[in-house]
This record gives sequence, structure tokens and C-alpha cells, in this order.
Amino acid sequence: MSTDDGGGERDLRVLLGSMEPELNSGSWVFTTVAGPVPDGLDPVVTVAEAEGTTLVLPRAQADAAGLAYDFVAAWITLRVHSALDAVGLTAAFANRLADLGMSCNVVAGFFHDHLFVAEADAERAMHALRALAHEHRP
Repeated sequence: MSTDDGGGERDLRVLLGSMEPELNSGSWVFTTVAGPVPDGLDPVVTVAEAEGTTLVLPRAQADAAGLAYDFVAAWITLRVHSALDAVGLTAAFANRLADLGMSCNVVAGFFHDHLFVAEADAERAMHALRALAHEHRP
């Protein structure tokens, strides 16, 4: 197995063949706030941008805090430890989903890639990702 210092896989065929998509429970939204994360919110993703701080958090938390959003997502974790400098994994699954008319917002964690797809597309996305993995297994 080819790896970086963190143990992540770089070989695209191995990455695709061993990825196991996992659908996390709940409904997730992207919203933005000025400044730091407000008390009482527990985002799974934060991104500091010049225009504000983007938060990805459970829809119920956004609703309770009165935060606006316009995209309700399902959260899929790809259970394969990809190296951060691996080439082609994001393109492969994004192209597969795009071919099916599905958008995909991707966040790379140290260990896994996390995909946020429209909530209505969750099962179709899972099926497509499982099929992609199956196609690359020996």
C-alpha cells in the first residue's frame, strides 16, 4: 500500500475499490454567521471566509438558532483513508454523481472525505458510490 506519513492511501484503484460510503443520520445544512461559532451550535464543518464563517450543522440546530439556509443535505462519509495528496478520488466520485444529475459538496478531513448531497438524492448517491467501489474491486 502506498501511503503518506499519515497512513493515507494514494493509489486511485485501491481507493475506489476499498471505499465504503456510510450515510450519516440526520439532515444537514450550510449556513453562515459573522464571527465565531455561536454558543449552542455544534457544526461538523467550519470554514472561515472573508464574508463570514460557514457552518455545516444539523438542520434542527439551525432552525432553533433562527439561521437561514437554502440547501438541506445528506452527509455521506467515504470510509477509506485517502492521502490528502491522492489524485483522482474526488474527480471520480464527483463525476459519477454529476453524470446522474447530483450535486456534491466535498469536505476533506484528515482521514476521510465527506460528501454533502441533496437530501432527496441520498439513496441514489449511496447506490452510485457503492457501484463505483464495486467496479474497482479485484
